[in-house]
Amino acid sequence: MVKVIGVRFKKAGKIYYFDPDGIDIEKGQNVIVETSRGIEFGEVVVGPKDVDEESIVSPLKKVLRIATLEDKIKAKENKEKEKEAFDICLKKIEEHGLEMKLIDVEYTFDNNKVIFYFTADGRIDFRELVKDLAAIFRTRIELRQIGVRDETKMLGGIGPCGRTLCCCTWLGEFEPVSIKMAKDQNLSLNPSKISGICGRLLCCLRYEQDSYKQLKKGLPNAGEKVNTPDGKGIVIENNVLRESVKVRLINNENEETGELDLSDDIYIYHKGEIERIEANEELGLDNEEDNESEADEEILLDENLLDDEVTTE
Repeated sequence: MVKVIGVRFKKAGKIYYFDPDGIDIEKGQNVIVETSRGIEFGEVVVGPKDVDEESIVSPLKKVLRIATLEDKIKAKENKEKEKEAFDICLKKIEEHGLEMKLIDVEYTFDNNKVIFYFTADGRIDFRELVKDLAAIFRTRIELRQIGVRDETKMLGGIGPCGRTLCCCTWLGEFEPVSIKMAKDQNLSLNPSKISGICGRLLCCLRYEQDSYKQLKKGLPNAGEKVNTPDGKGIVIENNVLRESVKVRLINNENEETGELDLSDDIYIYHKGEIERIEANEELGLDNEEDNESEADEEILLDENLLDDEVTTE
């Protein structure tokens, strides 16, 4: 076991583990740490705890010190400098006529590097822009192209639920989301209903997916034949949350043609009251738990590609 603390550098950003190096550190304190980007100022969001060595990325970097008043003042000054750098970069982008949208600017704590985050439809030749920015700021310049989900995370906003976006308040990392999740949860497949303000599938589709997947186990899909306390029937609809199905009983079945004479009445049964017989393949309603359509896989792949970053220094 290794003792670590969790540090976050941005609001709702990813949490990174560091070695407290014997320093008495509490949750909520600010610390100065060494990262791959240089010296950084962060907030402790996970207090000292023991974790398995397999769950950390070695070698674990150490905390340099608890942030002093001077460190906090410098971090605040960097925030002000970021606003100035943003305006300067906007002017330079306009001068060079580049089709890119500047999203955010970030100074490393030691001012060793300035990072400019932007979005663009394709690849941008910004070599001349980098030269101009390097001449102005006299430090290392990094231009990082991000996806639309990261753009929304940085800019913030209000979601369809009327609350501040999860991604900019507490969601540290994005996870893949597929259209199959919306199907499993019986949601409308209207893009405007299941898409966030970033234009991609809602992140919250994943929150309850594990619960829906568990509830669907053993629950027949529409079109399947089942044995009920009142005889054989065909499932016409299922309710995952109630773990129940609506069934029309089979009055008569033509063995030669396979045609069914179904009851006009609809019966509701809970999962424990019925027994699955077989899926009605003629209706094309196979068990969706076992097979994802190609369209679902394409959407899942598209979601994964959103977070790829193009970094150029």
